Amino acid sequence: MQRLDQSFYRNGPNHRAGADVSFTDIVKLFGFRGIRIGRWVTAEEQQRAANLFFDALCDLQQLLQVPEQVLSLNQTLTLTFGIGGQPGVCAHYQPRGRILALAKNAGAGSLAHEWPAFDHYIAGKVFVGAGNQDFASRCFLHAQRIKPHPLNQLLLDGFKTLLLSPDGSQPSSWFVHCASLDRARNQLYLSQPEELCARAFEAMLQAQPLKNHFLVSGTRQSELAKAGAYPDAELLRSLSTHWFRYFVSLGQALSAKR
Repeated sequence: MQRLDQSFYRNGPNHRAGADVSFTDIVKLFGFRGIRIGRWVTAEEQQRAANLFFDALCDLQQLLQVPEQVLSLNQTLTLTFGIGGQPGVCAHYQPRGRILALAKNAGAGSLAHEWPAFDHYIAGKVFVGAGNQDFASRCFLHAQRIKPHPLNQLLLDGFKTLLLSPDGSQPSSWFVHCASLDRARNQLYLSQPEELCARAFEAMLQAQPLKNHFLVSGTRQSELAKAGAYPDAELLRSLSTHWFRYFVSLGQALSAKR
């Protein structure tokens, strides 16, 4: 059975009132720049995926308490579905062109992991001189000059919690552990700052009472979770204090401008 055909647990509200939606509906509601569908995607697959992604995005919006435009990165993010998939990859973000690529028969549990899209988008809003390919988490580690703003400080407090020791002088113990996992696998992936933050973000979401296993899953019982590649409960509690406050404050500030 293909993963797209499975049932995914969720306990959130009925956003669609039982009706089907399309990817066009998703683009219009959340303000995505556009959507491209692969030629081998059947109408049935497209319909099933659209309903799943719609519910997941609505649940994510409810968890973060932000306007729709935040999820589309202020209408700069493009979606693709069933185009250019990579073996074993459910979804991935391409900084060049700001494209969120969703695999045809996957995507389950991986949408929340695509934090690098936000990490990339927000870099220029937070750091002086951030380039088109920069990520805010990397800029933070490189000690780039910060644009003063209360919202920025909340975001950066989360980065500090995840990436640095309490006194800020050394990498955090979790960062060091993930680097050791990379060395054991002869790779450089798990300890990249944007990937550390992506896993922390999705784990933070999965720890919430609102559940959607198509949006996020695997942060507790997967092999990576058992290896310690996700933050522990104490680290997540500290992170949640900063990042949920950040997104709620961001949502309030954007809503006030409407």
